[in-house]
Amino acid sequence: MPSTKKPLAIYPGTFDPITNGHIDIALRSLNIFDHLVIAIVNNPNKQALFSIQERLDLLQNSFADVHDRISFDTFDGLLVDFCRTKNISCIVRGLRAVADFEYEFQLAHMNKRIDPKIDTMFLMTDERNFYVSSSLIKEVAALHGDVEEFVPDHVNQALVRKFKP
Repeated sequence: MPSTKKPLAIYPGTFDPITNGHIDIALRSLNIFDHLVIAIVNNPNKQALFSIQERLDLLQNSFADVHDRISFDTFDGLLVDFCRTKNISCIVRGLRAVADFEYEFQLAHMNKRIDPKIDTMFLMTDERNFYVSSSLIKEVAALHGDVEEFVPDHVNQALVRKFKP
């Protein structure tokens, strides 16, 4: 029986830092796609805690078990332009709450308007990660709270180093 999987998708984000929710969405995407590009957007409007290189390192360590099916990249500018250069026709996004849906719905429609050949697929976040966001993780870690159940161990260690008293 021929494969029903599509060959390539992209999971874009700032991943500052990557959380267990991000990992869940990426791994579940591999049930649908043969290969996933996880791309860090360089967003000058956001004040990043980790540099692009640090985020790439954290991502690569998070997916060491599936490194043959996931690749990593960075980009500036419009996501659809990046997708065109990489021949990617599907964007994967995770949804947590209604507020996420409204924002992501707008982005998906704008991307579709800019390039009708690029689709967006939404995956619901696992209930264990429903309320987890990178921003919330950073806020708790900055106040020396325990975030180890929400991020991989190497990410937790990186956060502890960043916020060392």
